[in-house]
Amino acid sequence: MRSPSSLICVLLVAAGLGACDRSPENQSPPAAVAAKPTATAAKTSDVKPLVFDPNDVKSFKVLPAKFDYDKNPITNEKVTLGRMLWYETRLSKNHDIACNSCHDLSNYGVDNKAFSSGHKGQLGGRNSPSAYNAGPHVAQFWDGRAATLEDQAKGPILNPVEMAMPDEKRVITTLKSIPEYVALFKAAFPEEKEPITYDNMAKAIGAFERGLVTPSRFDKYLDGDDKALTAEEKAGFHKFISLGCPTCHTGVAVGGSTFQKLGLVKEYPGLKDNGRFDHTKEDKDKFFFRVPSLRNVEKTFPYFHDGSLATLDDAVSKMAWHQLGVEAKPEEVKAIVAFLKSLTGDLPTEYIKKPELPPSTPATPKADPT
Repeated sequence: MRSPSSLICVLLVAAGLGACDRSPENQSPPAAVAAKPTATAAKTSDVKPLVFDPNDVKSFKVLPAKFDYDKNPITNEKVTLGRMLWYETRLSKNHDIACNSCHDLSNYGVDNKAFSSGHKGQLGGRNSPSAYNAGPHVAQFWDGRAATLEDQAKGPILNPVEMAMPDEKRVITTLKSIPEYVALFKAAFPEEKEPITYDNMAKAIGAFERGLVTPSRFDKYLDGDDKALTAEEKAGFHKFISLGCPTCHTGVAVGGSTFQKLGLVKEYPGLKDNGRFDHTKEDKDKFFFRVPSLRNVEKTFPYFHDGSLATLDDAVSKMAWHQLGVEAKPEEVKAIVAFLKSLTGDLPTEYIKKPELPPSTPATPKADPT
């Protein structure tokens, strides 16, 4: 494996961008989720462009096989159950929507719509981010209102715009009415007297999501394979760094680790969504959003919290201008986009294969389209 110092030298010698985000307003994550703004109180005109230290290149990490979480240890039994629940439409009021409806795992965890459609065709107010590589994110949802994947899994099921189940009791009644789920929950949570709970449902889904990992050629490059990227992609990586993109897009997910203000350096026009402020109600969080991961960004269009941009070229140009104060040249945008395409990973086709779901019983609550 190439050492960090060696990789830095290479870069210095070389020439020299989203569970859904429509949960009820009263859903709150643990208080431990805190914004990490870089410039909260300053006026946009007072903020200077951020400079990325090349020594921080070591913050780019190779994807692990899975994202372990000590508060929800991953077991084969949890993953098996979580995979089934991921595709289970009976977790929705009208038995027509599953997690996979908005986060299609065969399509890089998205539906490529600006806003996903939920119960009775209702549209949410924010773009549904990819479910892949979400384990290391600082928090879930664009405004960070859920601390973990497990917390996030609880929201869409009860959201009246999304899956619209009336309450947790209805969810538990549905699961308990199906013998196969009774057995699967018991296997996944063997030491619990009542294994079928809303929390355990979320833990199973979370355990499954923590294995949604898409290694790419960029990981091979970070791991020492200089031939994993083309010359154009390497040049794009260097330009990505020299412009300052890693100020926000770093870490194993190449993003997702901080909250940043949209329009940090140059005001973002027509911005109506208050972002993290809607959750915290603190003025300093207005227009702050969790930075999206750039993993598979080539495939996860349209872009931004409102799905307002269709192309990656436009997204790169706007981010360079509004976040860094840089008017990127066409050739610079082209180079960066070439690099970003190297972040498109391999889908874990066997891991995400839809299982055969158990049949309903006479006791299973019926679909309710109202």
